[in-house]
Amino acid sequence: MCGIAFSYSEDLTGEEHRGKMGRALNAMQHRGPDDEGVWQGRDVSIGHRRLSIIDQTGSLQPMQSPDGRFVLSYNGEIYNYKELRPLLEGKWQFQTKGDTEVLFAGLITQGTSFLDKMEGMWAFALWDNQEKKLLLCRDRMGKKPLYYQAAGSTLLCASELPALSRLAVEAWEEDLDSTADFLRHGYYLPGTTAYQGVHEVLPGHFLYWSPGASCREESYWSLQIRSFAGSREDAAAELRSTFIRAVERRMVADVEVGAFLSGGVDSSLVVSIMAAELGVHPKTFTIGFNERSYDEREFAEQIAIRQSTDHYVKVLDSWDREYLTGLILNNIGQPFSDSSLLPTAMVSQLAASKVKVALSGDGGDELFSGYQRYQARSILRWYTRLPKSLRLGAEKIIRAIPEPMAHHSHSFIKKAHLFQDIVNRIEEETPYFAPVLYARNDYNALFPELQGRGHTPPNISEECTLDDIQRMMFADALIYLPQDILVKVDRASMGNSLESRAPFLDRDVVELAFSLPRSWHRSGTAGKKMLRRSFSDILPDNIWNRRKQGFGVPIHNWFRNELGNELEQLLGQKQILLNVPQVLQLLQQHRQGLRDHGYRLWCLYIYLLWTQRRVCG
Repeated sequence: MCGIAFSYSEDLTGEEHRGKMGRALNAMQHRGPDDEGVWQGRDVSIGHRRLSIIDQTGSLQPMQSPDGRFVLSYNGEIYNYKELRPLLEGKWQFQTKGDTEVLFAGLITQGTSFLDKMEGMWAFALWDNQEKKLLLCRDRMGKKPLYYQAAGSTLLCASELPALSRLAVEAWEEDLDSTADFLRHGYYLPGTTAYQGVHEVLPGHFLYWSPGASCREESYWSLQIRSFAGSREDAAAELRSTFIRAVERRMVADVEVGAFLSGGVDSSLVVSIMAAELGVHPKTFTIGFNERSYDEREFAEQIAIRQSTDHYVKVLDSWDREYLTGLILNNIGQPFSDSSLLPTAMVSQLAASKVKVALSGDGGDELFSGYQRYQARSILRWYTRLPKSLRLGAEKIIRAIPEPMAHHSHSFIKKAHLFQDIVNRIEEETPYFAPVLYARNDYNALFPELQGRGHTPPNISEECTLDDIQRMMFADALIYLPQDILVKVDRASMGNSLESRAPFLDRDVVELAFSLPRSWHRSGTAGKKMLRRSFSDILPDNIWNRRKQGFGVPIHNWFRNELGNELEQLLGQKQILLNVPQVLQLLQQHRQGLRDHGYRLWCLYIYLLWTQRRVCG
């Protein structure tokens, strides 16, 4: 796993190119502490930071073709590279043993059609020094990041925004449409960033550019909905073999491979397959909390004992503001509101002290209907059929009852408040779009200067054969997953020089999951039914039957104490876009225990922290 950078500008001297590229690579040292390489030509500089996983002593980058025409800088892993190599040996004389040269040879001899043969995760820049043409590309699900800025005869790209900003000539300006997206959803929408003119290559796309020409972005893969032809038993058998193969593929490495283990279904399943099916008893890593409603150590330890893993645990008993700030400013480079970034970074730090690679359970909820939002929408179908007078009366009663602060509370009152919150946002949180944090009136009151601003989320309403819950899953897989979950995992793990691999995001697993009827995934209040049917013998019943807990932190408590005071101080900044009295009202309701606004306050806190201390721009 690595960090890449590219710069083409006819306005810079060779020395200026070298200086900027050096600063960009220094900003990504965490992504590749094992090696650094730079290739420089006329008006162009290509850089690479390496975390060596496969062919550790070879496969140095940037990699140059024998005739000097092509140069590649690549971040990722091609898991099936050993299968692809024999297909290329007749047209290419290999000099190394790794996946980098397989990718390089495939692109040069077969062009972008080679992408369809690849299974893995990647972001790369391929430069044709003869034709002066650049090809950028990201993997199908957006596991690896790639940002760029293009204007006239200049194009810059890098794995992370802070590195890209080191290549820029002028300071970046905030994009208020993107800010509106962030404050509405909690993350930026595909293809956008916090900055004007700075973009992200879309997952499943490649981009062509040459000096003086516009960028041309094309899709090489999209998630097509196809109906599974067999029975439920056939699907269960195919899912079992497909997922085991996906885990096995991600064991390919010349270094030891460990695994994250939260105690939930997804990570427990990955670890159990490694041990029970593949005979590998890995080092496993868990984060615990002193607050019981967030702590999953007992379940993780149960799986660790059952599968005889070498288990490591770290307790997160307080939050480290400076560590979190460093991740957001120096690794992510723009606001990021998922509070589980902190425990993800902590468990990555723990894992990195023992291994270079860790498998994760990311993607299981989006593919197999694991989120409680899906259950809430099922209930909503019934709820909206009730007489309006009855619904209004119920909502009035719920609003009058203080909301329990513990987000993971099992109480009926907490569930009623969470359901009421979804009802209040129902007009905006349609199955066709990404979820929103506020109902329209609340959003407009908090952010009056952002009314009417924002980008249009990718609309999937043309998938008319899907019901509303299937559309939610589809949108989560294509919007929430790459813009939130995968950003979090990549920056948290690579910030600690650790490679994270996600078997659930194997192309065959993804396409199979979305070919199955929704009723096979979820019935009543229970999700992941097909996973359980396929792997009922792998996990104990208490793991399957657990209420989904999520990987969060107790921000509701933090805002009732020190963090609430910090938010008040940040609200004193000049020229902020927020309606300060409205934000203070949210904070007051939270402190008094009337409502749990923890997630909304966290999003506002992160945005204000970024505006105060941002390093990009």
